[in-house]
Amino acid sequence: MTSPVLVPCAVRQQESNAADIAGVLILGACAGWALVTAAGRDARPEGLLLAVLAVGAGYATGRIAGSLLPVGAAAGAAVFGVFLALFGPTSTRMVAGSIQFAGPEGRSGVTAALLTLAVGAACCAAWATPVHALRVTLRLGAAGIVVLALLIGTPVGFAAGLAVLLWSLAVGRVRRRRVPLAALALAATTVTGVTFAVAADALPHPVTTALESRLTEHRTELWEDALRLVREKPLTGTGPDTFGELSPTTHRAAGADGKPHSAPLQLAAEQGVVGLMLLAAAYVWLMAALRESPRGTPVVLTAAAALSALAALSSIGNALSFTQVTAGAALLAGTATARRPVVE
Repeated sequence: MTSPVLVPCAVRQQESNAADIAGVLILGACAGWALVTAAGRDARPEGLLLAVLAVGAGYATGRIAGSLLPVGAAAGAAVFGVFLALFGPTSTRMVAGSIQFAGPEGRSGVTAALLTLAVGAACCAAWATPVHALRVTLRLGAAGIVVLALLIGTPVGFAAGLAVLLWSLAVGRVRRRRVPLAALALAATTVTGVTFAVAADALPHPVTTALESRLTEHRTELWEDALRLVREKPLTGTGPDTFGELSPTTHRAAGADGKPHSAPLQLAAEQGVVGLMLLAAAYVWLMAALRESPRGTPVVLTAAAALSALAALSSIGNALSFTQVTAGAALLAGTATARRPVVE
């Protein structure tokens, strides 16, 4: 006779397996569509293919490490994220207050993203440990990362990390996941929608002026160029990694990196509406995998907050243009969805 306690577990296991299969299909579709949009063009799909590979490898590594060392894997990810932010090849050390959002030549987006993921990983480790002293230590470490983001001159990373930390503290008594996950998805979608609205000049003039003062005129001009490319070729886009060659704003700026500093707009411009939908599908997949995760709800919601903050940062910056960020996000998601090995 089957125990009634095992029935919900079996259902959750099947749903988790379905989320894993969906993830494989979505990542495969992302890689395949990049090749399709690059065919017959002077395009370079290698960057996106590398990002897909980084997501798959990071997610698998997180699942394995998280099943063996639930606390150690998340804590180690936090430490490694801080190390990459400070000493990695794209680290940004600027005077506090000198920037708000990264300028056209700046790379503080990757620093802010890595520190935000590190805060999320440290908070996940804190919720995963039953030892009170260790939990307090990990939370103090997360608070230290938030302060570090401000000290090294990434106020956006400070705001995102602080939001993740406060969210993690607030969800300690939450037991149902769907409503908080939906709220996080709505917040990320809203930021993306505002990005497209700014690019289309669809907001009231006072709002647009206020946002441009924070985002810089150069960034909004890049977004306008990306939206123009979307309108010219809405289905297949211009091809992977071609924005820099087709953007007049990029040619006028010295030292520009050839990116529109917005992952949704870049995917839409270079791979059309289909590429944008695949990016959204990847985010939905991660949220669905977290919803079915066997880990504790505070761990799941903390990881979801960090990933949603990254989605918001990638809508207004170039964070997803760096492999260490995509791999780190997948590593955090894999850790938060890992299943403990069954002992007979």
